[in-house]
Amino acid sequence: MAARFPSLLLLLFFATAASTPPALVSRAADFSILNYARSPKLFRGGGYTPPPPPPPSPPPHPPPLTCDDLKGIGSLNTTCELNSNLNFTDDVYIEGRGNFYVLQGVELICPIIGCSIVINITGEVILKSFVEIVAGSVYIVAGNASVSGGSLINVTARAGLPPEPATGTPDDAQGGGGGHGGRGASCVMDDKKLPEEIWGGDAYAWESLDRPWSYGSKGGTTKREEEYGGGGGGRIWLEAAELIEMRGTLLADGGDGGIKGGGGSGGSIYITSKKMTGSGTISASGGDGFAGGGGGRVSVDVFSRHDEPVFLVHGGRSFGCPRNAGAAGTFFDAVPRRLIINNHNISTDTYTLLLQFPNQPLWTNVYVQNRAQATVPLLWSRVQVRGQLSLSCGSTLSFGLVHYAFSEFELMAEELLMSDSIIKARSVYGALRMSVKIHLMLNSKMLIAGESDAIVATSLLEASNLVVLKGSSMIHSTANLGLHGQGSLNLSGPGDVIEAQHLVGPGSVLRGPLKNASDSAMAPRLYCEQNYCPVELLHPHEDCNVNASLSFTLQICRVEDIVVKGYIEGSVVHFHMVRTVVVESSGSISASALGCSGGLGHGELLPNGLGSGAGHGGRGGDAYFDGTYIRGGSSYGNVELPCELGSGSGNASLSGVTSGGGIIDIVMTCFYCLSYQFQLFPQTVMGSLQHSLTKLVVHGEIEANGESYGKYIKDGGYFSDIGPGGGSGGTILLFLSNLILHKTSTISICGGHGSPNAGGGGGGRVHFHWSDISVGDEFLPRALVRGTIDVRGGIGRGLGQEGENGTLSGKACPKGLYGTFCLECPLGTYKNETGSDRDLCIDCPSDELPHRAVYVTVRGGVMETPCPYKCVSERFKMPHCNTALEELIYTFGGPWLFGFILFSLLILLALILSVARMKFSGGDELPGLVPNRRRATIDRSFPFLESLNEVLETSRVEESQTHVHRMYFLGANTFGEPWHLLHSPPKEVKEIVYEDAFNIFVDEINALASYQWWEGSVYGVLRIIAYPLATSWLQWRRKEKVQQLREYVRSEYDHACLRSCRSRALYEGLKVATSSDLMLGYMDFFLGGDEKRTDLPPRLCQRFPLSLVFGGDGSYMAPFSLHSDNILTNLMSQSLPPTIWYRLVAGLNAQLRLVRRGHLRATFHPVVSWLETHVNGKLRTHGVQVGLTRFQPSASGYCQFGLILCSIDEDITRLSSQEPDRSISENHSCLPANRWKKAFNLVKHNEHAVLQKKICGEILHLNNVQKLQDSLMLSYPFYYIIRNIMPVCHQDLVGLIISVLLLGDFSLVLLLLLQLYSMSMMVVFLALSIPPLGLILPFPTGINALFSHGPRRSAGLARVYALWNLTSVMNVVVAFICGLVHFKTQSSANKKHPNLQGRKWLVDAAVRTPHLQSPPSAADRLSRRKPRGSGQRRQNRGVGARDPDALLGGNPTQAQLKSVIAEEKLTAPFDFQRFLDLMAKHLKAEPFDKQLRDAFQVLDKEGTGFVVVKELRHILTNIGEKLEPAEFDEWIREVDVGSDGKIKYDDFIARMVAK
Repeated sequence: MAARFPSLLLLLFFATAASTPPALVSRAADFSILNYARSPKLFRGGGYTPPPPPPPSPPPHPPPLTCDDLKGIGSLNTTCELNSNLNFTDDVYIEGRGNFYVLQGVELICPIIGCSIVINITGEVILKSFVEIVAGSVYIVAGNASVSGGSLINVTARAGLPPEPATGTPDDAQGGGGGHGGRGASCVMDDKKLPEEIWGGDAYAWESLDRPWSYGSKGGTTKREEEYGGGGGGRIWLEAAELIEMRGTLLADGGDGGIKGGGGSGGSIYITSKKMTGSGTISASGGDGFAGGGGGRVSVDVFSRHDEPVFLVHGGRSFGCPRNAGAAGTFFDAVPRRLIINNHNISTDTYTLLLQFPNQPLWTNVYVQNRAQATVPLLWSRVQVRGQLSLSCGSTLSFGLVHYAFSEFELMAEELLMSDSIIKARSVYGALRMSVKIHLMLNSKMLIAGESDAIVATSLLEASNLVVLKGSSMIHSTANLGLHGQGSLNLSGPGDVIEAQHLVGPGSVLRGPLKNASDSAMAPRLYCEQNYCPVELLHPHEDCNVNASLSFTLQICRVEDIVVKGYIEGSVVHFHMVRTVVVESSGSISASALGCSGGLGHGELLPNGLGSGAGHGGRGGDAYFDGTYIRGGSSYGNVELPCELGSGSGNASLSGVTSGGGIIDIVMTCFYCLSYQFQLFPQTVMGSLQHSLTKLVVHGEIEANGESYGKYIKDGGYFSDIGPGGGSGGTILLFLSNLILHKTSTISICGGHGSPNAGGGGGGRVHFHWSDISVGDEFLPRALVRGTIDVRGGIGRGLGQEGENGTLSGKACPKGLYGTFCLECPLGTYKNETGSDRDLCIDCPSDELPHRAVYVTVRGGVMETPCPYKCVSERFKMPHCNTALEELIYTFGGPWLFGFILFSLLILLALILSVARMKFSGGDELPGLVPNRRRATIDRSFPFLESLNEVLETSRVEESQTHVHRMYFLGANTFGEPWHLLHSPPKEVKEIVYEDAFNIFVDEINALASYQWWEGSVYGVLRIIAYPLATSWLQWRRKEKVQQLREYVRSEYDHACLRSCRSRALYEGLKVATSSDLMLGYMDFFLGGDEKRTDLPPRLCQRFPLSLVFGGDGSYMAPFSLHSDNILTNLMSQSLPPTIWYRLVAGLNAQLRLVRRGHLRATFHPVVSWLETHVNGKLRTHGVQVGLTRFQPSASGYCQFGLILCSIDEDITRLSSQEPDRSISENHSCLPANRWKKAFNLVKHNEHAVLQKKICGEILHLNNVQKLQDSLMLSYPFYYIIRNIMPVCHQDLVGLIISVLLLGDFSLVLLLLLQLYSMSMMVVFLALSIPPLGLILPFPTGINALFSHGPRRSAGLARVYALWNLTSVMNVVVAFICGLVHFKTQSSANKKHPNLQGRKWLVDAAVRTPHLQSPPSAADRLSRRKPRGSGQRRQNRGVGARDPDALLGGNPTQAQLKSVIAEEKLTAPFDFQRFLDLMAKHLKAEPFDKQLRDAFQVLDKEGTGFVVVKELRHILTNIGEKLEPAEFDEWIREVDVGSDGKIKYDDFIARMVAK
């Protein structure tokens, strides 16, 4: 009979509907319980009475009263003022066209129950302060109305009879509260009824809640003989045409019933006006009593409300049951059309009825607040609002009728907001279809009780934009539940739950089926014995509907973005038509232990409860009993497209049975896959063949593990007694495009652990079915795996064996890609067929890789040979990776042919250069400034004539009559031996200078003549790296120093040391001059003309002996020379003819050019002989003779040489005449006595010559010249080579050879720089900076030498040009040797290593080295484990899928690996930990900032320090570990982008390193 009850109920319903009048049938499709008034007991288990219809129109009002009748002042048509209290005994009607003022403190009271006071005034109605109006009904209509502060309109507990047939007053003597806007409370306890089935007075007048005009109901009594119940609230109607000023109080509360009666219900208050001000109090609350009365109804229809009055419609408090007050009434705000149900935080279990909602126009918002309880007690209804439906602060909203699960409701709103509230369990009876845009839940619950009726439709919760559950929120259904949406679902609370027996929807805690569901709940149907995939998993329905016939228990459908911070659990979890899924670190998607307890791979179970493990992807572990092994469950399913539930221990009827994992099915569509961490449980399917997921990002877990037997304890083990084996892992089937597994993520389909001696469950199956794998240039990586994928079998404790590992598979990869995640084949391999096996990637042919080339990665992998490669530097030219020089050489046939062509070209250019030299400089050999009378042609082939020509050039007509004396500077004018003058003036000038002033002048000159320290330092550096430049630097500083001395003596010094006033005034007494090589300086003293002395200036004979110091130092760049200027020439003309003097100077300079420092003894000997034989013989006829002299050395040992001129009467003649005697005595010099005598004579004669003639030095002759001490210079070898290079052929041929040499040097320098450029510009700069410009300057210097003209120029630069020519010779020789060695080395290297690469990844080196294990692929990196019974050792499982190069942090070369092997003496295989220790010891990772800088410098080819953002964006979002465009945009915001679209990458690197 009970089973037939629903059918009988439907028949009764249709019969009742057929007898309903047409007017009722024609109403909207939303039916209320009014339609079932004929059988009230049907809906209330006893005495339910439906709400009454709207109240009838009020009766006609009594005759109006005048102002005089009211004892007022004035007239109602003008102004009537009441200043005295009035008590009425009947209804009152006041009407007029004026104003009506009730003055301060006046009371208008009608003590009769139900008495009414009606005021209808055209003008103003003003209630002054502390005015009180008391009646059953107060009806005020005016132009303006004002209720001042302290004033009161009170209709509390003065209600008349409520409208018929209202049931607001309880008819039982149980002290229930009266009902009106909300039900009255009841304190009766009935174990056979639910709390929501018990109430006092019922609610009524729902249809008029927008314009309420009903009395409240009286409360019930506890004794039928006595009326203890409180009276119902009255009615207040306040209507103003313009303004209502509400600062007082309006009370329409129910009366208190005390402890013996129920409280009365609140009355009605209606306020309407255009504008309303003030913040008074408006209350229609229920009265207190044994059971509180329900709240009344308040409605406000005001267009403009500036202040916010206090509105109270809460239920009255219950003394008999304090936790169950009366239900809240209704407050309707008509202008925004919002309904507020607010119980003012008073606890209650009594409901406010919400019946039909209007269709046109819709209400805007509905608020259920502050512990209010609302219900929609209808069989079919639609709750539809335009805005928010908000539940907050402990409120409850329920739908349906108790015990009638076939009711259906629709809830439609823009937003559903729930905060600490409940759509209460066992209050939604049947199916609920909710459609909102935004659904927010905070610490709230939505509970749907569908019982176990099979005809119950699916409850559907649809949120088009956003669903957010926070706190401990829950959505629970005992029947089918669908949660649909197009937006985002966010469950971020620690206790958020969405659960049902069959669930469609995403959630923070989504669970399907229920945990610990009751027997009456609908149970899901699992296909445990089927060996094929249900069609709805691979091809699900588009409409996302769910019912009991479908295979999955939890489906998440039509949601764009899902963020999981909690848990999603189900036996078969299906994600369908979803764009992205993100599982945070606190989130989990699980199907663990929710699969089959039996199944295709179930284990064997013995009568004592011991069993073997279940199988699935791997076979279950064997159990051990009584000396024998019980075979574990077999593996089953399709590894290429798995969709089976995991199997259990075998018998669901036994306690402690273990279950297999379920299915997790995720369907995604994506463009590239990254790696995150998920945890999936038994069977999870994401996506389908038609609709793939775009991106799966996992920080947490995705698990479908099998169930373990026993209880886990904290010490790391399980505690259990004898029981079955572990369940097998389930299935995780992922239809997706992009996968990201972060470091903390896990994808697991492990088998469960068995009981002692029982077998472990086999692992499950994980399959990645990639959608639309692009190849070639369109390829994008699918997965970034940094987490763990675990497919191991369960542990068999005791003697039980482990379950086998499960399977990890992926869709077959196209050409060029391999592995589970379809990655590009490793560098240096190619793949030309479809498949995922690593062995399909074949090594590229080694003979196709050129020298200086490395293999390069190609987007989409290499599909065929030849494998692409690139040169190790962009400066090498493809395809052979040669340098620019090598390309040039091989273009012309190789090194030897190129060298022959170059040499031939050099000879041709040298011929052209020689012809040009003869044409442009051949005739420029004029004698210069020789006087016209001397036009004899001088042959420059003879050094004697060339030197004579130099002397003639210096001849100028100059007066020397005032010259007194020439004082020479000591020193060589070098940085180590600067010029200086001796203190104390010479005797020749003592008569014309002041000695003290002269000494001061000498100090100033010496200070000015000294050099700064840095000048000598520069000279020292240049002498080492570029000697010709050092010479030029020295000459430049000498010129500067001479110019400073001249300027000082000429203009800065005041000549204070001279006695002549005229000399001091004209600055003409002192002059500084130098020789042409700037090594010899002297100071000339002149008379001023006012000395008036006849002995001055002295004649030449008076100056004898006269010292003439040589210029130069005997080096190649500065040979000794006698400097003869016009003053000296004029002086010599006093005793010698000028022609003789010129020839003497020229001949002497020719002899001195052969004198070399370091060989003074040998080279000065011919000079002394030449002076004696050729010079003195001719000079004696003029009474003059000369001698070679070494002057007194300086403190540093530097000696100056020169001539001493004296008359023939001087001792030097005697000394010379004794020379033959000394020569003869040399034959007896071997005797000691003769040697002592000879030494004594030499000393005697030298002392006589020095002291007698006062010469500061030593006269050199053939004997003592051999005693000169020489020291070799540092550059002597260089000097020796130059000195001994003598031209042996014609001058034109010499020029041709020099031209070839210069051109060859220049050509080789250019070729060398071209070769160095192939390395780097830094090498070019280093080559130029080590000898600064030394590689370039020889050519322009040599060309300048070839084309130089003019005797002075050629004579001065010839030695400098010779230095550069020698540099050219050295350059040519070194370049030729280096080139020969280079090509010999390269050819031998090509023979030995034809395919050697500059860099190789460490993993490639490990593969080629037999002692190092090759790194596993992505699939091989997963855990592998053999059954314990097989005797093999278990391998490491769950290893994170990381790239070996990322672990090691470098790219070692073959040489580095060989060095490691040799140093560690590696001769046998070793384990991975040893490998890591070796790499950590020998290979150090580059600093992160250096890696970044190297990467940016690849883009910054010009070395500007800037990169283009557009180019950087393209690379980072398309190559390697690609960034999302949004990630790149967020990334680039941290740096300053210039107006030209570039960034300074040093600043960016600093920010990244700081992070």
